[in-house]
Amino acid sequence: MSDHKPNAKTDHRICFVGDSFVQGTSDPLCLGWAGRITQDAVSRDVNITHYNLGIRRDTSRDIAARWEQECAARLPADCEQLVVFSFGVNDSSIFEGSLRVPEEESLANCERILRSAAARYKTLMVGPPPMPDAPHNRRVAQLDKQFAEIAAGLNVPYLSVFEVLRKDEHWLKEAIANDFAHPGKFGYDRLAGLVRAWSGWWFR
Repeated sequence: MSDHKPNAKTDHRICFVGDSFVQGTSDPLCLGWAGRITQDAVSRDVNITHYNLGIRRDTSRDIAARWEQECAARLPADCEQLVVFSFGVNDSSIFEGSLRVPEEESLANCERILRSAAARYKTLMVGPPPMPDAPHNRRVAQLDKQFAEIAAGLNVPYLSVFEVLRKDEHWLKEAIANDFAHPGKFGYDRLAGLVRAWSGWWFR
């Protein structure tokens, strides 16, 4: 359930579900990429109510436990129901010597989340972004590749942003200067631009 052509009169409700990168942590404009792409669509007279359901430090395990109830409360049957997921960086981080979420569980969570969401809503997924730490980055890259394969198997459009942002002059520079994780304005501008230009995005 991913094809959608916007109509200015349609009541679009969209939930962005994920982690701190969805939330827009460290963005001085307090928009993040989700707010930016919504703002762009609204500027072109698309009728949207958007909900940012990004939570800092959330893993796929956390998101699997909360997304259904949170989205159901915000996506009534009489509207155009849209959901965008993005997660993975926190799964692949090390805490007290171990992965916060084992790789096998991350993949199972992703499959379960996308399968359930796509059966009810128009669903997209944006892959996890890169990190300044090289070992962490290798784990993120591996998850990104496997998440993309899962999404393809479920016919859920998936946007991998990892390689483009890894080479972007602003993303990692801002992350290193900030908290060694989150970018600032220009990084979020760049990520929002990737989503806006993506053929899978509903409001191009």
